[in-house]
Amino acid sequence: MKRILSAWVILLPLVFACDRGFDEMNVNPIALTSVEPAYQFNSALVNSAFGYNNLQYETIIVKQMINPFSGVGAAGQYNQDNRSVTASNWQRGYRSVVRELVDVLDKTKDVPAKANLHHMTRIWKAYIFMFLTDTYGEIPYTESSLGYLQGIVTPKYDTQEFIYGEILNELESAASALSESAPLATSDVLYGGSIVKWKRLAYSLLLRGGMRLSKVNATKAAETVAKAVAGGVMLSNADNAMLTHTASFTNPVGSQINGGQGGFFYLAEDFVTHLKDTDDPRLASIAVRYVGAKSTTDQVESKASRDPGVQIGMPLGYDNTTVSEAVTKDGLASLYDYSQLDRTRLAGLLSPTIYVTYAQTQLLLAEAVVRGWTTGDAAKLFQEGIRAHMQQLAAYGASSAVPESAINAYLQKAPLTAGSELEQINVQYWIASFLNGPEAWANFRRTGFPNLTPNPFPGSDLKTEPFIRRLTYTDAELNVNKTNVDEAIARQGPDLLDTRVWWDVK
Repeated sequence: MKRILSAWVILLPLVFACDRGFDEMNVNPIALTSVEPAYQFNSALVNSAFGYNNLQYETIIVKQMINPFSGVGAAGQYNQDNRSVTASNWQRGYRSVVRELVDVLDKTKDVPAKANLHHMTRIWKAYIFMFLTDTYGEIPYTESSLGYLQGIVTPKYDTQEFIYGEILNELESAASALSESAPLATSDVLYGGSIVKWKRLAYSLLLRGGMRLSKVNATKAAETVAKAVAGGVMLSNADNAMLTHTASFTNPVGSQINGGQGGFFYLAEDFVTHLKDTDDPRLASIAVRYVGAKSTTDQVESKASRDPGVQIGMPLGYDNTTVSEAVTKDGLASLYDYSQLDRTRLAGLLSPTIYVTYAQTQLLLAEAVVRGWTTGDAAKLFQEGIRAHMQQLAAYGASSAVPESAINAYLQKAPLTAGSELEQINVQYWIASFLNGPEAWANFRRTGFPNLTPNPFPGSDLKTEPFIRRLTYTDAELNVNKTNVDEAIARQGPDLLDTRVWWDVK
């Protein structure tokens, strides 16, 4: 369900109070004493939106987008460890999201009238910690964001195995605790307090978390999948966890693309070529090419073509100077002539941020059936996942909608084939997770699909792996919380891009 963000969500109205009696003479009548938990919860939901790092690392690692330019933006396109860029994931996750959620949980834990808000917060906390631990591995969990509440300013790091156990338990427990008979938190910007939809989100996340364990603990994965299915996962695109942006809070990706950096980011060759080779109608919804552009000033609507047949993705392995070799080979006017994410549609300022989807859920269920972890028709689930994502594109506007005739034509040519089910399903998951770089990257590490060739750029910081397996800890953590970080590194392995997290076993 779409919920429109209002200015109050961003500005977070303040609640003022003063005591009656003698002490009120010593109280500032305009001092902040409390913030309404519902506003803090919405702030956390809003600040969970994928930002700059999504463009600089995750979508590049899985070869969906590419920024060939060097300088301060040198990052995933070169397989290099740029902690000034990757720090944004940590800062956004902890400072802007976890801190708010921990405070909301503390304020609502013993308030019956806010019980549903409390359990919704538990669900979103599980979501954001899944993102954080998938990104870094061992992280602060049990002691995170307790500086104000308990005076813990250097939190210990928990193992990813422990964190995943807690996440899965929290999702199951919070979902079962939500109640239609308790007061509803109707101001939430994802679902308007709908208990049914929050339950479906929780169980869909439980399914996602269970599947994440497929390589490291298949027994636990199967048990978790069974619980998710029994609880009830998303049933349609109406259940998508989707944040609608407004002029008060624009889409962070759209803000980058439309805020002077549009000429830096391009669709990757692997992604465009796959969509073209399979006659995938989604390419027409995603891409634009400014044909013949020789500079960013040429990237104007009069040169724009959204015809799938003319789209050309930029290859990885080059910088903005050496890419001239590929430009010549592809017969283009310049690097600015390559296909881009359409800044007027999927990368529009008001385009939604979509966190968890029905399409992803159907594809995970299809894989679970193939693995024998649940019952159902894998082929039908597979095709329903594809259809759902194609239909989901209409959320970006009428010009992004895929016609039903095109969907049906594609599905007729895309049956699930015995012997290649896991690859087919997870290639589609890669497409269905486009613009959700963290999830596309996590699933790529888990499954190895799609079968991508490594980025050949010279000077990579990778030492033992062909792809980045995790992001490194921030310089701030290494300086301020060194003892706890060092303990995590000793358990997990070197603080490098190619160290695998717990669930990412070979």
